[in-house]
Amino acid sequence: MRASPPGPSRWPAGIAEVEDGLRGQGYLPDEALATVLFVSCDLGRPLLLEGEAGVGKTEVAKALAAAAGTVLYRLQCYEGIDVSQALYDWDFRRQILYLRSVEDTAIKTSQAELFDPAFLVERPIMKALRHDGPRPAVLLLDEIDRADEAFEAFLLEVLSDYQVTVPEIGTISARQRPWVIITSNRTRELHDATKRRCLYHWIDWPTLEREVAIVLARVPHAPAVLAEQVTRAVQRLRRMDLYKSPGIAETLDWVETVLSLGEGKLDVELARRSLGAVLKNEQDYKRLVSSDVSTLIADGVV
Repeated sequence: MRASPPGPSRWPAGIAEVEDGLRGQGYLPDEALATVLFVSCDLGRPLLLEGEAGVGKTEVAKALAAAAGTVLYRLQCYEGIDVSQALYDWDFRRQILYLRSVEDTAIKTSQAELFDPAFLVERPIMKALRHDGPRPAVLLLDEIDRADEAFEAFLLEVLSDYQVTVPEIGTISARQRPWVIITSNRTRELHDATKRRCLYHWIDWPTLEREVAIVLARVPHAPAVLAEQVTRAVQRLRRMDLYKSPGIAETLDWVETVLSLGEGKLDVELARRSLGAVLKNEQDYKRLVSSDVSTLIADGVV
């Protein structure tokens, strides 16, 4: 990301500032996304972004943080994630060293001393709540649908009250509300309780014109003809019955691969040799290498 932090004045001041800020980081939002992002920041409401894997949901949070000149705390969700990875943990080594030092000096210690905030190891959610910068932090809860339902239920206090309860210390409230971006690929349906606490936006695959513009914004040294050739091919691949449809990141990878091979245009043989940049599944790869690449070229898609 190209970071050019704005001044300390209130940000964003409007929808146009959000759109311009994201575009300055190479992310091209449509008007609907820029609008919901502004409202989310302005009202301090979490924003739930859903869409197919690869449409650029995670990049929204990265671009927002860079545009606002603030810090991004990312929590990558997965099955089995718990509070110790998401919120906080205790520095047991330091606690043991403290106990030994107390024993050596024959000074009694209490549980309150042992569980002092000084021994607290902050994880992404806690860091975002305790962030004290000129602007709120961006808290990215990435792929929340991969976490189990118990973890999703744990997040409700954070999403509604921007606070967490640490049994040994008490309730810790946000110094300033972070801008919370939640992403989901819809591998499972989220609870209504989670959705009620969030604003919502569905990110669809970009049109041909928008994706070409994304390529030229992220790979500015790419020839326009190559950007359009690759984008057309990728969009055709998405309409096929593939195991894993290529995302926008794969479009960028394919363009950069062609450029790294010293070419500025795509042909049948080059497309076949460089398919590993865009197809990340064995069956899809073998299928295209054996037949469909030439079909794409013959159809005038590339």
